[in-house]
Amino acid sequence: MPRRSLLEFEKPLIELEQQIEQIRQLAKYSEADMSQQLLQLENLASRRREEIFSRLTPAQKIQIARHPQRPSTLDYIQLITDEWFELHGDRCGSDDQALIGGIGSIDSQSVIVIGHQKGRDTKENVARNFGMASPGGYRKALRLMNHADRFGLPIICFIDTPGAYAGLVAEQQGQGEAIAVNLREMFRFRVPIIAIVIGEGGSGGALGIGVADRLLIFENSIYTVASPEACSSILWRDSTKSSEAAAALKITSPDLLRLGLIDAILAEPSGGNHWAPLQAAETLKVALINHLHDLRSLTSGELIKKRYRKFRRMGLFLEADVNTSDLTVDL
Repeated sequence: MPRRSLLEFEKPLIELEQQIEQIRQLAKYSEADMSQQLLQLENLASRRREEIFSRLTPAQKIQIARHPQRPSTLDYIQLITDEWFELHGDRCGSDDQALIGGIGSIDSQSVIVIGHQKGRDTKENVARNFGMASPGGYRKALRLMNHADRFGLPIICFIDTPGAYAGLVAEQQGQGEAIAVNLREMFRFRVPIIAIVIGEGGSGGALGIGVADRLLIFENSIYTVASPEACSSILWRDSTKSSEAAAALKITSPDLLRLGLIDAILAEPSGGNHWAPLQAAETLKVALINHLHDLRSLTSGELIKKRYRKFRRMGLFLEADVNTSDLTVDL
């Protein structure tokens, strides 16, 4: 089993983890039965982990959302799909590795799957551009979504990015336009769209594949208009105040649900999804099957109307005098 990286607030677990590992090593070369002692230590570690994770601050949840061992888009695809075929290229000369997509099946239902993909180490992250997609990535995603709409396939989007790539080349290639076109086009698709924030959902890079009928989020994931570091630098010109910014931005799952920006929170195993990826994948698969079943009962016209109204309602808590009866759309 690969050694898990412990975060700063998990340091009280270090001594217990070391004792558990020592006993496991001794058990390999000893005839003595150490199962009872090992079970007691594991139960104690589990209780302490639950205590720590029951009172996390927004800044600590950001650390979990960014954990290098947190399951990625490809991890979930391998765990929840019956079969999967990755498709490449935007048909304009680019095949962005930070945003992947393809066709697969979940519970015998054919779907198009799209998602941001980060790396496990520095080499992989450089190859994947740290999950920050270029214009070619969003155009590839749009090509696959058009394919889904043409053949009546539901669209599943995995969101996990600090934001769209903001380099000079990306701007020259039309980063803003590529994301804007995706936003416009996703409102017209006649098939169900489900998006899941599996790690961090940052800025327009996340929203570029986030216009969905159902937006789900894992318990320790975050969804934000700007990273807390960027926010604190802009507001206070001091990046060390990122913890204050994280609390003010309301980017954690309970806050997002209360504000009506997401539709459901997916529970995580104690310690986060990186502690039990198989359990996290099973939770995700069950949720996807249930939501797909609900959405398939709607006509294409109903899907489009509900999707439009869903996003039109966002922000009304700041404008109490707005009449919700005005939120209509003629199709």
